[in-house]
Amino acid sequence: MIRAAVLPAVGSPLEITGIELPEPGPGQVRVRLAAAGVCHSDLSLSNGTMRVPVPAVLGHEGAGTVVSVGEGVAHVVPGDAVVLNWAPSCGACHPCSLGEVWLCANALVGAANIHARTEDGTELHPGLNVAAFAEETVVAANCVLPAPEGVPLTEAALLGCAVLTGWGAVHHSARVREGETVAVFGVGGVGLATLQAARIAGASTIVAVDVSPEKEALARAAGATEYVVASETTAKEIRKLTGGQGVDVAVECVGRAVTIRTAWDSTRRGGRTTVVGIGGKDQQVTFNALEIFHWGRTLAGCVYGNSNPAADLPVLAEHIRAGRLDLGALVTERITLDGIPGAFENMLAGKGGRALVVFP
Repeated sequence: MIRAAVLPAVGSPLEITGIELPEPGPGQVRVRLAAAGVCHSDLSLSNGTMRVPVPAVLGHEGAGTVVSVGEGVAHVVPGDAVVLNWAPSCGACHPCSLGEVWLCANALVGAANIHARTEDGTELHPGLNVAAFAEETVVAANCVLPAPEGVPLTEAALLGCAVLTGWGAVHHSARVREGETVAVFGVGGVGLATLQAARIAGASTIVAVDVSPEKEALARAAGATEYVVASETTAKEIRKLTGGQGVDVAVECVGRAVTIRTAWDSTRRGGRTTVVGIGGKDQQVTFNALEIFHWGRTLAGCVYGNSNPAADLPVLAEHIRAGRLDLGALVTERITLDGIPGAFENMLAGKGGRALVVFP
């Protein structure tokens, strides 16, 4: 038996409880977690914004050490340090054939599997494939990637979602060029990673936007040159900071209709808006036909940073080892499994950056 954070039903509080985890079968890997990040997507799963089979062990951003492997697994062995990949590509579907592995049609089929059982025998699903809110997990072999050398394993957990998403939003989706101006909406874990990525890309003016004035120091440490507390005049303030033009690129990390609309309004004519935040179906964003023509702006969705984790992790590792990318700066709270419900409450209140579950 191991301890895990279980979502018994959509809308129910998480339960920190013991679960029975089976040994890895063919094509599976058992991993002892070193750390797991608490992502807003986990909150979205718990409240039904995103749908997964329940009851489930949540958590999708993690890293740890291989304990054992099942038959047919050759790319990792016990003792290897690994980063969990919650959205593995199948390599065979239409998006994968186009090289768009982040849109793989089969990435989340594993979420329907039976992952473990509670003490009373209740069957549990693996959240977003990897069930990282647990002391140990068993995942498909394609859900583990070698952890970068020279990166502390606890901090490497953040590479599994927040950093890949923020990095990809800047470098793959928006394709920020040196000297361009950027606005980042939402200074949580992904927002902080996005700010660092914009700085690494060589953006000139980097505007961070958040509802909380207390996050300014965090944002500036990550690379923000300007800080705006969100209000009805946010777009006007951003245009004022950019010579009246608006930014070249806006990255929305919140997933709310009003924030997406403000991000769009904050870009210059011909600017690009990338939406990373995951919003509910009730969040309707409206535009009129004339403004779409007149402004010539681009609005794009961004899934998992439009990243290929196998290709992007080595690139990120080089930036980490060179001191350009600071994973620790994303973390504002280190907690145990029992602290996850409190971390959810902080996210709802807009407090802090990334909470990191650190396992003994």
